[in-house]
Amino acid sequence: MDTNLIQIFGFWLATFLVGFLCTPKYIQLLQYAKMGKQIRENATIGKAFEFFKLHEKKAWTPTMGWAVILGSVFFMVVVSIILQKFGFTNNSLLNQKETYLSLFTLFTVWLLGWVDDWMNIRGIWKTKWISAKFKMIWLILLSWLWAWWFYDKLWWSEILLSLPFLPWIELWLLFIPLFMFIIIAAANSVNFTDGLDWLAGWLLLFTYGVYWFITYDQWLYLLSTLCVSICWALVAFLWFNIKPAKFFMGDVWSLALWANLWLMALLTNTVAILVIVGLIFILETLSVIIQLSSKRLRKWKKVFKIAPFHHHLEACWWSEETVVFRLWLVGMILSVVWVIFYMITK
Repeated sequence: MDTNLIQIFGFWLATFLVGFLCTPKYIQLLQYAKMGKQIRENATIGKAFEFFKLHEKKAWTPTMGWAVILGSVFFMVVVSIILQKFGFTNNSLLNQKETYLSLFTLFTVWLLGWVDDWMNIRGIWKTKWISAKFKMIWLILLSWLWAWWFYDKLWWSEILLSLPFLPWIELWLLFIPLFMFIIIAAANSVNFTDGLDWLAGWLLLFTYGVYWFITYDQWLYLLSTLCVSICWALVAFLWFNIKPAKFFMGDVWSLALWANLWLMALLTNTVAILVIVGLIFILETLSVIIQLSSKRLRKWKKVFKIAPFHHHLEACWWSEETVVFRLWLVGMILSVVWVIFYMITK
């Protein structure tokens, strides 16, 4: 059997077992430390009365569940380094060409998500979370670092949208601002979608599954191994998070896992595929932009009862389970269709 496949499936099993065995104790620790999420009463503009009414029962559910995913993934990175040192594998998951940037993204953006969660738990400041302005400054800085790494270290200055009728686009120095725009524009998409039990988790699982396949097909075996580790860490998280949720993931959904997917899309030249596979995340973001714009320009008149759109569906008397399962189906169909499209156009 292919040694790369052996490594991928080995990390698949190990990551799931680490997450599966550690999660129950971690939930108990969160409950003991009273690390519960406060449900927001303030919106970006005005009050969030409808949202609070729908989700008041979820107040004080433990948060900071990111440790199940990122903890499992970073533990496996350390294990891979040890295995390489003793000659059991040729390459660890810490690799400059394939995984440095991805791991750097997961770690540095996790720091921002951790601070945001901590502020929510402790009720720090009036908003009880990091201000949008501070997040934007942080993301601008990090996206510049990522763009510089692509351009200077990986000699990347072209973008291919993976569509048969579009050629390679040579951008030279324009690559850096375009790269930054893509990352910043997409940064909060998963955070907007992470409002119902299981919704964002499964959609992320579908999307990382697509990139597990794409990275393997492009011979990026270490990046593929990282993708499969994230996938099965997500499975371990979701196993213990059947409604009602035992704990929440926290802001790391949007800031680390989604930003990492966009980096993978740029690295594999599959931006168009991620736009379609992650279409629900993008539409959720657009619903928030439309709602905020309407409030500002139309004297507080709203387009949706609540934004993002999945909460609008709840407010229209769809049950939480109905919203989640139907959006899952859409996400699954998009993933399957675009894997087929990728194979046809490669």
